[in-house]
Amino acid sequence: MNIERSPSDYRRAEPVSQPGSVVRTWSGVKRWSGANPRLSRVVWFTVGLLLLALLIWAIYPAKNSGRDGRIGQGAQPVGVARALSGDINVTLNALGTVTPLATATVRPQVGGMLVKINFTEGQMVQAGDVLAQVDPRPYQAALDQVRGQLARDTATLANAKVDLERYRTLQAQNAIAAQQVSAQEALVKSTEGIVISDQANVQTARINLGYTNIVSPVAGRAGIHLVDIGNIVSAGQSNGLVVVTQLEPMSVLFTIPEDNIRAVLGRVNGGAVLPVDVYDRSQTNKITSGVLSAVDTVVDPATGSVKLRALFDNKDNMLFPSQFVNVRLLVNTLPGQTTVPVPAVQRGADGSYVFLVRPDKTVTQRAVKIGIQDGDKMQILSGLQPGDTVVVDGADRLRDGADVEIPNLTAKIAAPSGGGGEEAVRAARRAQMQEAMTKKCSADIKKFCADATNARETRTCLFRNSDDLGADCQKAMSQMRQAGGGRGGRRGGGGGGGH
Repeated sequence: MNIERSPSDYRRAEPVSQPGSVVRTWSGVKRWSGANPRLSRVVWFTVGLLLLALLIWAIYPAKNSGRDGRIGQGAQPVGVARALSGDINVTLNALGTVTPLATATVRPQVGGMLVKINFTEGQMVQAGDVLAQVDPRPYQAALDQVRGQLARDTATLANAKVDLERYRTLQAQNAIAAQQVSAQEALVKSTEGIVISDQANVQTARINLGYTNIVSPVAGRAGIHLVDIGNIVSAGQSNGLVVVTQLEPMSVLFTIPEDNIRAVLGRVNGGAVLPVDVYDRSQTNKITSGVLSAVDTVVDPATGSVKLRALFDNKDNMLFPSQFVNVRLLVNTLPGQTTVPVPAVQRGADGSYVFLVRPDKTVTQRAVKIGIQDGDKMQILSGLQPGDTVVVDGADRLRDGADVEIPNLTAKIAAPSGGGGEEAVRAARRAQMQEAMTKKCSADIKKFCADATNARETRTCLFRNSDDLGADCQKAMSQMRQAGGGRGGRRGGGGGGGH
């Protein structure tokens, strides 16, 4: 039997030309999905999640290559320092207030009109200097008056004594009665008492006259005068004339917790003189240095602290009364301690650790036990030995076993002591990376940035044309961006593992 097919029949039969296994599989999946609608939705959702996870896994490592110091971009540049053996200072930090040893409010001791002011506001004065004068004329007149009374009574006493001698002579001759002699003797004694009283009045008048000159009781700086010339002042008035504050020496009062007083007293009772440094409000600028002079005898029950006083010569007048300062009391010095820069110590869930640089220029995460921090140095009680090399900059981009690059290894391994050690390492590292980028991008700089006049303009120009740069130049710029991103001070918790 011959069966003829039309062209339309051939078109309908085209799917038969597909591979039979694929068609049968797809048909079976469709039938199974129709028979199990709920289960099919779960299966298809799971398959979709797996495909999405595979896609992310394929893209993510390439996108984040170089973060662990191994993938894509090679070793990670870092700043390093060596662990050293040195002294650690045990210090106590406290808040203090500058307190003068003497503050005197100068008040007049006699009343009258103020006729002179002999100082300028803010002037340094000495004890006994005349600061002002009250009108002395009434007190001079009072002194002259009592002097006259004294002279009169003195003459009366002299006459009474002459009469007494005369009466005694006559009594010896039995010319007068003994009662008359006794009366004359009483008169002499009475007149002597009047003369003594007159002498006291003269002394009082002389003192009051001296009080018309108002003098400074202490050496120090005179403040703003509170009374003007022409005003009437009275003895002991409340507002006074001026306040004189002693500035040399100057003291600082501060408090420490009662738990620390045993260590301080142990050193003081042993005859040690404990140095004290004071810093400004920001704790960055040292104002001056002095010594601990006194420890209070009681603990304040409200705060659980003990008050201490430190003395400073203050020759340069850097300490100002009632000024707020930060106090650092040096209690003891521990010799021969292992120390590293503070930025080298990282903190994670398992405690403190550092990234130790091995000879093959890879890092290992080493747990350490830390002790006292002394400025930019941290005491290491266990986990490191003097001479070990640790990472101080760039640790937030490392993980255990990562490859590292140390620019100019012989020059950049810094000591942990010395002001600004961390910033010096960072600045030198940035300068070296800038130099390396300039060398690798020399051709691109000539091509795109010929008009740049300094390094900053060159760097900005290269970033603008980053898509057109050569591979070596792009790699150098990428490394520099990563190094720059680590300057944010992220020294906190577990920086060892993140992407």
